[in-house]
Amino acid sequence: MAKKEVKKEVNPPAGGTGKGHHYDAQDITVLEGLEPVRKRPGMYIGTTGLEGLHHLIWEIFDNARDEAMGGHANNVEIALLPDNRIRVVDNGRGIPVDKHAKTKVSALETIMTTLHAGGKFGGEGYKVSGGLHGVGASVVNALSVYAKAEVRRDGGLYMQEYAKGKKKAPVKKLSASKDTGTVITFEADPEIFKEIAYDWDKITTHLRQQAYLVKGMRLTCIDAREYEGKIDADKVFYLRELALDTPTMTFYFEGGLLSLVKFKNQHQKPIHKNIFYIEKEADGVDVEVSLQYVDDISSRISAFANNTYNAEGGMHVTGFKTALTRTINNYGRKNKLIKEKEDNFTGDDVLEGLTAVISIKMQEIQFEGQTKGKLGSVEARGAVDAVFTEAFGAFLEEHPDDAKAMINKVTLALKARKAAKAAKDSVLRKGALDGMTLPGKLADCQSRKAEESEVFIVEGDSAGGSSKMGRDRATQAILPLRGKILNVERARLDRMLSSAEIKALIVAMGTAIGDVFDLSKIRYHKIIIATDADVDGAHIRTLLLTLFYRHFKPVIEAGYLYIAQPPLYKIKKGKEVMYAYTDAEKVKILGKDAKDVEEVAEEGEEEAEETETKKGPKISIQRYKGLGEMNPEELWETTMDPERRVLKQVTIEDAVEADKVFDTLMGTDVTSRKSFIQSNAKMANLDV
Repeated sequence: MAKKEVKKEVNPPAGGTGKGHHYDAQDITVLEGLEPVRKRPGMYIGTTGLEGLHHLIWEIFDNARDEAMGGHANNVEIALLPDNRIRVVDNGRGIPVDKHAKTKVSALETIMTTLHAGGKFGGEGYKVSGGLHGVGASVVNALSVYAKAEVRRDGGLYMQEYAKGKKKAPVKKLSASKDTGTVITFEADPEIFKEIAYDWDKITTHLRQQAYLVKGMRLTCIDAREYEGKIDADKVFYLRELALDTPTMTFYFEGGLLSLVKFKNQHQKPIHKNIFYIEKEADGVDVEVSLQYVDDISSRISAFANNTYNAEGGMHVTGFKTALTRTINNYGRKNKLIKEKEDNFTGDDVLEGLTAVISIKMQEIQFEGQTKGKLGSVEARGAVDAVFTEAFGAFLEEHPDDAKAMINKVTLALKARKAAKAAKDSVLRKGALDGMTLPGKLADCQSRKAEESEVFIVEGDSAGGSSKMGRDRATQAILPLRGKILNVERARLDRMLSSAEIKALIVAMGTAIGDVFDLSKIRYHKIIIATDADVDGAHIRTLLLTLFYRHFKPVIEAGYLYIAQPPLYKIKKGKEVMYAYTDAEKVKILGKDAKDVEEVAEEGEEEAEETETKKGPKISIQRYKGLGEMNPEELWETTMDPERRVLKQVTIEDAVEADKVFDTLMGTDVTSRKSFIQSNAKMANLDV
């Protein structure tokens, strides 16, 4: 059983709790048909890979969550069932089942089988909503080999089933019911999604975040995929009523964003005791903000609009940053915590060490781009500015000790910024940025076209020598690094630039760093980390990933950062030479001879490298532990040849979770790091 994360358990009734506008067939607006979804699914869910697969869950969940946001539900359950089925339940008002005036069929059938049909376009169904603007249910239905909708409302239990977006039969009433709510069950179509593998951790992380954003919503996640008994889901509203012996997590937070900030800072050292929190409406925009400063140099700002995460921020973040800078400066001047001759704090100064979450909810919302990564609604900027300025100003006056701690923290940031600027100006001169003074250890490529050039960051002189001789000089550059670079998780820019290895890497890339970073000046479109397959190599790789994540995140987002995958074994079977990149590949290559090789290897550690089988062709196995052990020809054909090599592209699938992991592994909280290592020790593959 997975450990449950529950702040407070509640047992609400099966029906919704909110009182609101009427919600029936006339609130469902139809714009166009459904057929394009199966033809071009990427247009509606972004991708048919694993990200798009999980997006199906988010879309159905968003409809349930929107009921809770409107005060009509307080209980949502998501269950992963056998045969790759997903079941989402809410105790909201239930999808309308009466006949729709335009489609002449049930509103439920209209919502489930018609694109752009939903209660979020017009009428009075929803005040605010997230989701795919109301198209979510129909898109999920279209991309599912099977789907079923069960609705409790108007005194009855109604049901309709579908296949690939088309109804199997009309909506039918199964029985009487005093409750209200909706159950959607779907099975993703394997013709659309080549890989169907739901990630429990990804799902629970997303849903935990959503639980923080909707105060009072009880959210239960059940993983019943491996359950061997019978799950009679048709007889219960919530699967938790069956008390299955399956991994279950429940989230319920009354504190809203304040609870989320506390969660984000659980591995940090706060510099003030009280967490700031405000929720208030201004000009039709509901504004919720919470923040706390910690002893760190990074800032962590998360922004949401109608519960949709805005990775690129937007107008609400702009309003918050403006108000934060102004309010801290005003308070510092007024209370003589900033001396008369000292400069005002800048936006960068007040952000250092800040953990903040901003959430706005509004009816007419606009995003920039299809991904909703950035909020474009101008009204949100003024609303956040007004609400936060008044509330944060009062907070500072009421908590003078906290205010003084914040001002001291920001003052240190100002001094560090000035020191870092001086260091940057002295180190990163214009000539160096233009490639006039490239580091001497860099063996550059002949091409000056970034799109065809790549640089291998290798470990040590030995690997550097082999890779320099084995490379394609036309397009491949080699930058050897000596030893382990500085851990930049808590290092300021001036200290970073005093590191010869980091300075060489920055100059070689050509992008500069900090406020003068310019991705368009990057000299290579493939930056390849190539370290040894041992503990030291893994540590160096982690240090480099920390550097890129904290200071060159646009390089990762542009898809320019890769990790090389050199082989672990060189296997000779007679005259045939093969390379194995994993232990599983080694076993596959050896085939029926694997057992004989294992028996010989057991006789002594030394014999495991060069062995002969008892029968069949002579077999020798060489275990590589470092790139320096390979000659230039081997390095080229296994690790550097674009036709045969294996590269892993580094992506930021979940920036919030990535930030948390880097904090844990590379920060100063030893207890959290020890706990992380103990929890994940069984997943490690170590050479001992």
